Amino acid sequence: MLVIRPIRPSDYAALYDCAVESGHGFTSLPIDQALLERRIERAQHAFSAESLEAPGEEGYLFVMEDTETGEIAGVSGIEAAVGKSDAFWHYRLGKVVHHSAELGIHNTLETLTLCNDYTGVSELCTLFLREPYRKGLNGRTLSRFRMLFLAQFRQRFSDWVIAEMRGVCDDDGQSPFWGWLEDNFFSMDFPKADYLSGVGSKAFIAELMPRFPIYVNMLPEKAQAVIGRVHDNTFPALKLLQSEGFRFRGFVDIFDAGPTVEAEVSNLRSVRNSRILPVEVGEADANGEPHIVCNTSVTQFRAGQVSLVRDASVVRLDAKTAETLHLQHGDTARVVAL
Repeated sequence: MLVIRPIRPSDYAALYDCAVESGHGFTSLPIDQALLERRIERAQHAFSAESLEAPGEEGYLFVMEDTETGEIAGVSGIEAAVGKSDAFWHYRLGKVVHHSAELGIHNTLETLTLCNDYTGVSELCTLFLREPYRKGLNGRTLSRFRMLFLAQFRQRFSDWVIAEMRGVCDDDGQSPFWGWLEDNFFSMDFPKADYLSGVGSKAFIAELMPRFPIYVNMLPEKAQAVIGRVHDNTFPALKLLQSEGFRFRGFVDIFDAGPTVEAEVSNLRSVRNSRILPVEVGEADANGEPHIVCNTSVTQFRAGQVSLVRDASVVRLDAKTAETLHLQHGDTARVVAL
């Protein structure tokens, strides 16, 4: 069974492997031992906090583990509130109108304006599923279980949640959008800028990023073409989030111009459709349909894909599955159909 659980210090090697395999442009998984160890430590503190009345700087990091082999299949995370200690930057797409009634000229032009509009919102982040496990509903499970975590522990998160999608870059890590910024403002390549941001060295953004609105039509065509577009490997993740209710509202990443999508937590499909049901341990449901089932503990959180009868009034689990999900007869579980 593939079970999702809080990350542990012993998962460091697997997390490092995920960072290597994720490639260029995956800012939240830089190949940096100290940073990855800090992320694990920070997650340990977040999960150990029994009660929180409001979102702070907690970072929840989960792994998907193959219980048969002990191998880590993937990683997934949630930030409780971004931008509270370090500025959280985006470009906001806007429009300006240049109009001359006397000359009969009317031009509507797109602009990019540096902003911190998403400060304080929650963020879905660090979603990476390793190649051997990219099959069936594994990717959907590794992404969507986070909606159940948001639903179960609402006080720990903002009313709004975002997800930054990886933008377009080539196999060598070169971004068409960053190429223009590099030539004119930064004098460093995209992998270095992405790495510095990932390890938390973000002062250079405020120091070097152009502060005045940029006219999009003044950028090279290849840079204009990738604004708001995702990397080919990221397209399935974007479609899944869109099916949950996430929408693009004109905010893009300052490095690769990938889109940031947003949603109100209460309107997410998995949040609205999830249910709290009692657990029965015994004979599992026959001829069921795939569901995500998670327990209701923060410190001992577990989630996984289980076959259940749709719209059943109880969650029937065999003893092994119940033990894996840290559930006992009479407990309650949160479930949603896959």
